[in-house]
Amino acid sequence: MTYPPSGFLTEGIGNDPPRSVADLRWAGSQWTVWDSWTAPYTATMQPDQAALAETFRKDACACLNKYLPRMVHCLESLSEDDIWWRPNAASNSAGNIVLHLCGNVRQWILSGLGGARDVRERDKEFAEHGPISRQKLIDQLKDTLEEACRLIETTPVATFSREFEIQGYHVTGLEAVASVYEHFSYHAGQIIYLTKSKRGQDLHFTRLPDYKPKA
Repeated sequence: MTYPPSGFLTEGIGNDPPRSVADLRWAGSQWTVWDSWTAPYTATMQPDQAALAETFRKDACACLNKYLPRMVHCLESLSEDDIWWRPNAASNSAGNIVLHLCGNVRQWILSGLGGARDVRERDKEFAEHGPISRQKLIDQLKDTLEEACRLIETTPVATFSREFEIQGYHVTGLEAVASVYEHFSYHAGQIIYLTKSKRGQDLHFTRLPDYKPKA
C-alpha cells in the first residue's frame, strides 16, 4: 500500500487511505490528489516543508552548475586525442564519462521525473572510443544540464515525495535528484583527475575563503 506523499496533512480520507497516488493537481493553496480507488482528497503542505523542498531544489541545480564549467574547462584543456585517452582497459576516458553523465541525467531526471521516453543505452556510453569532437561533447553536456535544471526548477514540490521506478529502482523524486547530483560530482572528479594526469598542471578550482581561527 502506498500512502500519500510524506510531509503532507490529509483531510477527508477516512480510515482507508488510497493505495496509490496517480496524480497531484494544484488547486489554489492545496494539492488535490486523485487515484483509481478513491475520490479526491486534499493535502496541505506545511510552510517549513515547502521551504525545505525549495531549498533542496535550488541546491541540486547549484551543485550541477558548479561542476559544469569545471568539466568544460577540462575538456577545453585536453587535446581531441586526450579526451578519449584511457589510463588502462578497466578505466574510462573523459569522453566516456561525459556520455555517461548525459545518459544518467536524461534517464533519471528528464525521463524518470519528467516522463520523457527512456532511450538510454548505457553500455554504449562506455564502449565509445571516439572520435566525437570536443565541442559536440560540451554542447551535449550543457544542453542536458540546462533541460534537467529547468525541469527540477519547475516541478511541483510534491513530486519530490512521490515514488518513481527508474532504472529498476524504486525511489522518491527527492532521492532521484539527490542521486543524480551525487553521481555527477563523483564523475566530475574523475574528469578533473584525468586532466591533471595529462596536463600536469594545477587547475586552480579550489578557492578557500579568508578564514582566521577564533582565538
